[in-house]
Amino acid sequence: MPDRAEVAPEIVASLRSICLGLPDVRQEEAWVGTRWRVRTKTFAHVLAIADGWPPAYARAASTDGPATALTFRSRGPELEALGAVGPPFFRPVWHPEAVGMVLTDEVDWDEIAELLTESYCTLAPPSLVSRVDRPSG
Repeated sequence: MPDRAEVAPEIVASLRSICLGLPDVRQEEAWVGTRWRVRTKTFAHVLAIADGWPPAYARAASTDGPATALTFRSRGPELEALGAVGPPFFRPVWHPEAVGMVLTDEVDWDEIAELLTESYCTLAPPSLVSRVDRPSG
C-alpha cells in the first residue's frame, strides 16, 4: 500500500486537547486518520486528503488535496446553516447529521471547540452531556 498523507501533528494535538477535555472520550486511530469517540460513537474525525484519496472524502470536500478534513455531527438549524455556508464546510453523504470542514491555516480554534462540543453533545448520553460546560447563547 502506498504511503498515505498524515494530518499535521500540531492539528491532531489541538483537536486532542479539545476532545479529551470532554467526559469519557477516547482517541483512536481510524481506518484513516484519527477519531475521537464517546462510548461507541465517533463525534470527531480528522484525516488528510491527498491525490484524491480517500475518494469519498475528496468528493465530499471537493478537493483532491492536499487538505486536512475534519468531520463531526450536527443537528437542527445549525446543521442546515453549516450545510448552506459552503467552503470551508461541506456535507458528506454517508450520514444525514455529518458535517465536514476543510481546515485551513486560518482555522478558528474557538469555533472548532464549539462545533466539536456540540457534536459530542449530539451523541453522548444525557448523563455525560450534563457534565459539559457549554457556552450560553
